[in-house]
Amino acid sequence: MTAPRVVITGMGWVTPLGSDIPTVWQRILAGDSGINRVDRFDAHTFKTNFAAQATGFNLADHIDNAHEHAQCGHSTHFALAAAAQAVRQAGLDRYKALSPRRFGIYMGAGEGTLDFANYAAAHVGSYDQAKQNCDGRAFARLALASMNATTEIEQEPNLTLSHVAWRFGCRGPASNCMTACAAGAQSVGEACELLRRGDADVMLAGGAHSMIHPLGMTGFIRLTAMSRRVDDFTHAARPFDRTRDGFVMGEGAGMLVLETEEHAKARGATILAEVAGFGSSADAYRITDIQPHGKGAIASMAAACKQAGIDPRTPGPDGRPPVHYISAHGTGTKENDKIETTAVKGLFGDLAPKVPFSSVKSTLGHLIQAAGTVELITCVMAIRTGMLPPTMNLHTPDPDCDLDYVPNAARDINAQGGVQVCLSNSFGFGGQNDTVCVRAWPA
Repeated sequence: MTAPRVVITGMGWVTPLGSDIPTVWQRILAGDSGINRVDRFDAHTFKTNFAAQATGFNLADHIDNAHEHAQCGHSTHFALAAAAQAVRQAGLDRYKALSPRRFGIYMGAGEGTLDFANYAAAHVGSYDQAKQNCDGRAFARLALASMNATTEIEQEPNLTLSHVAWRFGCRGPASNCMTACAAGAQSVGEACELLRRGDADVMLAGGAHSMIHPLGMTGFIRLTAMSRRVDDFTHAARPFDRTRDGFVMGEGAGMLVLETEEHAKARGATILAEVAGFGSSADAYRITDIQPHGKGAIASMAAACKQAGIDPRTPGPDGRPPVHYISAHGTGTKENDKIETTAVKGLFGDLAPKVPFSSVKSTLGHLIQAAGTVELITCVMAIRTGMLPPTMNLHTPDPDCDLDYVPNAARDINAQGGVQVCLSNSFGFGGQNDTVCVRAWPA
C-alpha cells in the first residue's frame, strides 16, 4: 500500500523581523537585522547583552479573547499567533467538516518563561550566611509569598501544546518534543509520519521557544557558544564567515498545517508545497560536540533525500543539482558551520559547490526550538517566489567554508528554473539531526 502524500496548506510565524509571512519574507530578502540590545531584563553586565527579540508582538493582533492566555509564557503566545495564521491560510477556520479526533498536533516547544526574579529573590532571601547554605523553610515561605502557581505550571513545555490544541480544537494525536535546535524540524517530520500511517487527516506542527531570559542567556554564555560582538551586535550573526564567534539568541514560533493530499483536495484547499522527505539521526558522539566528519548530518540529509526519491549525486534533467536550495542550520559557531559544510560535500560530492546553501540565522538569530519550522517556511517561500534568502555579514572567506552561501544579497533564480526542491537542516545540541525535504506542488 502506497503511503499518502503530505502537503502544506497553511503557514504562520512570529519572528524578530515581524509576525506575518509576506512582510518578514521581504525583510529577510532585504537582509534586515532583527538583533538589538536585550531589554526584557537588565543584561548590561552580561558578556552577551544583545539578542533577536520579537519586539512589538501582541497576541491580541492574532486571536480573539487573548486574555484567556494571559498567564502563558512568551513561547506559548508566539505559538498561538503562528498557529492562528496557519489555520486561517489553510481555511480550517471556515471548514466545519473536520473531525476533531482526526486533527492532531505535534509541537517542538521549549520551556515557558521563567519567573526568574522571584525565584532568585527567594534564594537570596533564604541564604544563611553563617551556615553558607539556603534555609529550605525560608525559601519555601518566600517562594510561596511571591511566586504564582499558574506561572510555575506554564513553564512546562507541554503547556504550549495544550493551549494551542484547546484554542484550535486539536483532539487527535498529540506530542511535544524537546530536541533543542532540531525540535521544529522534528515536529514537522514526525507529524508527517503520523499522517502517512493514517493516524490523522490534518496536523498542526511546529516549534516555539524563547530563551531570552537570564538563565537561558547565562547557560550559552558559559558554554562560549554565543557571539560577544557587543560593539557591533547588528552584524554579530555571521554564519560561515572566518570572523564568526558564535550564534545570536533569537525567539519566536513557526507553525504549519499539514494534510494528506486526498484530504486537502477534497476540501478544495490551496496546496503550498509537498513535504517529500524526512530524515533523522543521532551523532552518538559527544554531548557538547558535533561528529567532526558530519556523519550524523549526512545521515539525516541522505534519509530525507531517499524518502523523497532523490539521488543527491545525480543532476536533474535540466543539468542542475537535484536539490536547488539548502536552508542551513548555519549557527555561526566555528564547529557547526565547518562541519555542516563538510556534510553537504559528503552528501552531494562534486555537485556540492553548485547547491545554494544559506542561513537566515544571520538576520533572525537562532530561534532554538522554533528555528527548524521557521527555516522550513523560508524554503516554501523560496519555492513559491524563486528567491533565495541571503547569508548576511559574510565578507571574510573561510577556507573551511567554501560552498555557495548566497552571500549578502538575495538571489533571483527564476531564470534558471526557479526552486523546485529544498532541504532544511536542523541540528540540535547533543547530536540530534533532522532534515526536511520540501518540493514544489504540483511536482
